Amino acid sequence: MTQQLQDEFDSSVENAEAWMKAIQERLRINDNTKGPRSALEARLRETEKIRALEPEGSLKMDLILVKADAALRSISEDKKHEVLSKLKDIKALWEETAIYITHCHSRIEWVWLHWSEYLKAQDEFYAWIHNMRVTLEPDIELQLGLKEKQWQLSHAQVLLNDVLNQSVLLERLLEEAASLFSRIGDPSVDEDVQKKMRVEYEGIREEAQSRVKLLEKITKEHEQYSANVNQFQSWLNGVTERLNWCIGEATKSSAEDKLKALKEIAKNIRSGGKKWKHLENQCAEVIQNTSPLGAERMKDELEELKKALEKLKLLSSEEEERWLKIQQSESAYKSQARQLEADVQELRKDLQRLENDLEPGEGEKTEDEFVTLWRKCNATRAALAAEESKVERLKAQLKELLRFSQDVQPHAESVVSAIQQYQSVRGKTSKMSADTETQLRRLFQNPLQEFQQWKPSIQMLLETPEPALAHIEAALAESSQFKEKLVTLQLKKDLLNNVLGEEKAKSFLQEVAEASKEREILHKSLLQSKSKLQNLISQHKDFDAAFTPLQKKLTAIKAKLDLEKEPRPDLLGKKTQLQRLQMIQDDLAELAIQMEEVEKLVQSNTTHRHEMNQLSSDSQALKRSLEMMIQQSEEHVQKHWAYNDKLSDLQQWITVTTERIDSYRGADGEQNTEGRVADLERWLAEFPDKEIQLHLVEAHGQLVMENCSPEETAHVQAELDQLKESWRSLKEMERIGEGQNTSSHLKLLHDFEEWLQGENTKLTKILAATSASPEEIKACQSKLEELQSRVPDGQRLFEDLLHLHSVIGNSEDLEDLRYRWMLYKSMLKESMSSPVGDNTQFTKRSGGICSFLHRVCWAALPLQLLLLLLLLLAFLLPLAEETHSCTLANNFARSFNLMLRYDGPPPT
Repeated sequence: MTQQLQDEFDSSVENAEAWMKAIQERLRINDNTKGPRSALEARLRETEKIRALEPEGSLKMDLILVKADAALRSISEDKKHEVLSKLKDIKALWEETAIYITHCHSRIEWVWLHWSEYLKAQDEFYAWIHNMRVTLEPDIELQLGLKEKQWQLSHAQVLLNDVLNQSVLLERLLEEAASLFSRIGDPSVDEDVQKKMRVEYEGIREEAQSRVKLLEKITKEHEQYSANVNQFQSWLNGVTERLNWCIGEATKSSAEDKLKALKEIAKNIRSGGKKWKHLENQCAEVIQNTSPLGAERMKDELEELKKALEKLKLLSSEEEERWLKIQQSESAYKSQARQLEADVQELRKDLQRLENDLEPGEGEKTEDEFVTLWRKCNATRAALAAEESKVERLKAQLKELLRFSQDVQPHAESVVSAIQQYQSVRGKTSKMSADTETQLRRLFQNPLQEFQQWKPSIQMLLETPEPALAHIEAALAESSQFKEKLVTLQLKKDLLNNVLGEEKAKSFLQEVAEASKEREILHKSLLQSKSKLQNLISQHKDFDAAFTPLQKKLTAIKAKLDLEKEPRPDLLGKKTQLQRLQMIQDDLAELAIQMEEVEKLVQSNTTHRHEMNQLSSDSQALKRSLEMMIQQSEEHVQKHWAYNDKLSDLQQWITVTTERIDSYRGADGEQNTEGRVADLERWLAEFPDKEIQLHLVEAHGQLVMENCSPEETAHVQAELDQLKESWRSLKEMERIGEGQNTSSHLKLLHDFEEWLQGENTKLTKILAATSASPEEIKACQSKLEELQSRVPDGQRLFEDLLHLHSVIGNSEDLEDLRYRWMLYKSMLKESMSSPVGDNTQFTKRSGGICSFLHRVCWAALPLQLLLLLLLLLAFLLPLAEETHSCTLANNFARSFNLMLRYDGPPPT
């Protein structure tokens, strides 16, 4: 009976394997997207048939699982491994076959759908080409007027924009064609077809652009003609308004001015004839691209303009003749003209007399002369004010002459000349009066301005630490002179009121008073400065007694500093040198305090000031040199200290690590495996950082040797050589320890395999129990809980193996062990989740893996059905928007809603 069950299992496995290989062969034959559409459709139908056979494969797998379940319950333990191995292989083959069925069918179906959507888009593209060609094929219709031509141009531009907008969709269509051609290789989507589509689109685009260009030319010509007509109409209206102005009775212009204006109008009217002729020629060109009715309207409009021009020409001629008759004058105006000339001559004589009295003379003038001239200018201005009535009378007489039609130009010129002479004398008087007043103002303000310029120099003199006594005395003399000038200005109050005006004079005198007060304050300050200078002459006798000790102390400090310039051999010597330099720095600070006390005795003595400056300069130079030496000494000490610190740390780590490796090599390998692994990992993690630290120690050693004596340099080099030798010895000990750790890893792997085998055997026995009593079920459950309690310990052992695996390298045994460990945990978890008290539960678990995988496949079925439903909805999307999408208006983007917007890999 046992042999029969095993034979039935083997037979079902062989049958299923043959069926799966046959299915894979059929899939391999049809797994191709190249070729014509009919071949692709045939392969799609064939894969659909193969996909329909997938439930048959599932049944065969179910049969195998049942046979395996029966065989495993009856065969011995040594043969179960063979059954499980065959079961594992057939399950892998079935999983591979199922995935191949789905992927093969999805790839062919995706290409089929892609091709179908592309054909829809191509049909709509050619339909758009046809419609656009029908729209652009008729010749351009002649329009009535400019507005209609502009509408026609706007419509053509809309069509052109539509054509240009289609270029984006064309590029997408060509990209899809290229992508499809790379998948199917069919001539219907090759480069020639793509080129043909582009050529047809470019033909439509060029035709639309040509139409727009022609309509733009026609519209521009009409616009220019309309603008010229409007301009001519505006010109005609302007000439008409000017003529009406000349004809109007309310105008006050003379006859001569009106005749002059009429002549200009007649000249413009003659030029208007040329403008109208240009319009006539331009109209003939525009009419060629205008409808007959529009051409008639343009001719009528042009004829109306011609009639208006002729009418204006006739009216201008009649008005010019009328004013020529009016220009004939009468002789009644002669007596008034003679009287006018006599009055003009009298006015000229009076003006000449007044102008002669204003001669200012030559040379520089004194203040009194300027005052006399200013008063004469005021008297002349009063006389000119009296002559203004005569000027107004001359103007009235000239106005009376203008009522006659005779030429009054000579009389007008005489009157104008007399008026100009009057204006010249009055302007000259005003200018001379203003200039004289300006000169007086300047003379009055000069002392005040000179004082304001003199004041800053005196303030600077007072702020000088040691001013010269001669300068102070000269400033006191200048101050006395300013006092006299300011007092004199205050005595000229009446004159200032007449020249400047009462308000300005009051403000000016207030400034003079303030300047006088400031002068008094400066004068007192100068007197005080003079007194101080006289007292300081006797205060420079004790300088030499205090200066000599300072020189001696500075020389002693410099000698101490020269002794410290030699390099010190070791770190202790460098520290001692730094301390002595800091003591010298304290001495130099004390010297600076003493120099400040002597500075108070220097005052204004130039010789002492020079000596003190020289001593201060030497002190500053010595201070800078000392600061540099202290800085260099601190750097040397810091570098030497950093070198000793890092050297000591690395030597200590090498010593400790060497001792640990020695103890690791001498210890029992069976007792401390886990601790050795941890130590090995820690050493491996620390070694790269310590190797970097070794290079840093060498670099610090080089820096120390650059600033050491030859003896110290040799000592540092010996320390570095000894450190390198210790490092090489330590590296030779990571290699020996690594070999020992490999053997420990193999032992740990073997121990875990034995433990897992024992646990797995216990679990199999528990699952194979067929007892139905509650006590036995409870005992089995207790045993399962005991196994579960040991899983964390097993997990820790396995993680230790993984740590060693990452250190030592890859191992095929470890991968197989990982699979068996995961399988054991899954079986144990599934057994623990079964309800307690089910009499048949443990019997069913004898199939273990088979029943678990069977339930997994059934659980995945709803997800597969959901994916198929979503794919079906995606197919129906274009149909749903067939009658409602606004994208049907003027483009063919509708058919790309599914495929042409998909950027990812083909769906599976």
